[in-house]
Amino acid sequence: MNRIYLYVVVSLFSVGALSSCGGGGSKGGAVSEKTGYAYNKRENGGFEVKKNFKRGPGPGLIEIEGGEFIMGGSAMDIPGQDMSAYNYKRQVTVSSFYMDETEVSNTDWLEYLHWIKTTFKGKQELAQYYYEALPDTLVWRRPLSYNEPYVNNYLRHPAYGDYPVVGVSWQQATDYCVWRTDRVNEFILREKGIMTPFKELNKPTAKGGAPVKKSDTIFNTEVYLNGQIKDVGKRAPIDLSANAANANGKGKALRNVRLEDGEIFQPYRLPTEAEWEYAALGLIGNTQYANINEKKIYPWNGLGITSPKKSTRGMILANFKRGKGDYMGVGGSLNDKGSITQSVRSFTPNDFGLYNMAGNVNEWVQDVYRPNTFEATEGLNPFRGNEYADKERDPQSAVIKIDGKGRPVMKPAAAGVKQTWAQLQSKYVDSTYKSDQRGYKDEEKNLGNGELITLYDNKSRVYKGGSWNDQAMWLNPAARRFLQEDESTADIGFRCAMTMLGAPEVKSVGKPQFRNKAPKPFKVK
Repeated sequence: MNRIYLYVVVSLFSVGALSSCGGGGSKGGAVSEKTGYAYNKRENGGFEVKKNFKRGPGPGLIEIEGGEFIMGGSAMDIPGQDMSAYNYKRQVTVSSFYMDETEVSNTDWLEYLHWIKTTFKGKQELAQYYYEALPDTLVWRRPLSYNEPYVNNYLRHPAYGDYPVVGVSWQQATDYCVWRTDRVNEFILREKGIMTPFKELNKPTAKGGAPVKKSDTIFNTEVYLNGQIKDVGKRAPIDLSANAANANGKGKALRNVRLEDGEIFQPYRLPTEAEWEYAALGLIGNTQYANINEKKIYPWNGLGITSPKKSTRGMILANFKRGKGDYMGVGGSLNDKGSITQSVRSFTPNDFGLYNMAGNVNEWVQDVYRPNTFEATEGLNPFRGNEYADKERDPQSAVIKIDGKGRPVMKPAAAGVKQTWAQLQSKYVDSTYKSDQRGYKDEEKNLGNGELITLYDNKSRVYKGGSWNDQAMWLNPAARRFLQEDESTADIGFRCAMTMLGAPEVKSVGKPQFRNKAPKPFKVK
């Protein structure tokens, strides 16, 4: 990756997320409550425990403190809306998570394409990988519209650089999330010196020795954590359980980071429909002492679509179509200031700090579409679309099989519980276990000749939010539509999310807390 991109990315990190891990874990004499052994001591076997972990969002993300809300509840107050499209309403709870402040932009996607082109240069996988990642710019074409300039310019011209990427399918958006996860984690490890820093790769050593070469294995988080990428930097953690010396000249063996070290970010992914609707409503700004003071039908307060503030009074609060043929208003007094999409930082963010959670572009979410999804899903983190898969690995050596993109080869999960060692060695498969649960509890009805009655199936994905090409009714966070996961349009984009680990409370300062006593250390008498 070009270093120009790296310095742009680093400014987005929180300070807490970049805490150094040099030395390999917790210091200060932490002791096991249950055995009395001191942690992080070579003489005690080298079991390491990280006690100074500081969580924080990855690049581009902001914290969303979760909570309870009525999913689908905001649709009830929209005048003239067809309520049959929102025949669900359910109290659910969403765990705290991270979400992109803005939609993914054209520049973001061009960075992705650039990485593919430079990383796979000279490899046979390049042509297919690059082509499959290209957005479908032909989504702009209409039989009775002159949109050809958008076909040729929208993705690549700098005039649209900070506009949301469109023409990407659900599958492409999901693949981008996987790529982004690996690039962010590799950047963290190289920037901290846990792996060889980018600036030192292919650079001769100070004593005139051979230059350090980057591994031929493309960085993938899971492959790295499995120990299959051998690139140990000068600030890698010390392996307290190893006896052999490493090449750092100090007689200390260094190792790859482990998940237990807390240095690796969770995967970027598409938000679930419940997460997206919860974040779009932004009820946190209307909540006091667990009571919601004012309901919302848009990401902002009030029943209108124009700003009530004195300085911006009358300005449209989102990018949408006011009526058939009215995309931006009258010349000299444009209402939303955009005929198609606009910058991903247009308008005012909602109370969570998220931009364009209504209008601009619709956004893909993870869920498989069903009209009555929330009659069957769980009350905590409701989601339909689980497709359980395992990494394909050698049962003896645990080496992960890697595909042409440097990613683990995945296979359908073999069982719903941990297999016995004998089952694992014999490649036992529980034929009663349903690894793909995207159609969980569905009754598929057909016409007698095998054709489904419905227009949706397990490849139909939900999108939400309304767009530049939609009228105001679709700006409501409860509104939901679907499209096949391999299709794309000129008015659907996406943003990424990430799971937040640990306590759900984002900011505890100034809030009542229980005080817990520290454990008493064990002493041998």
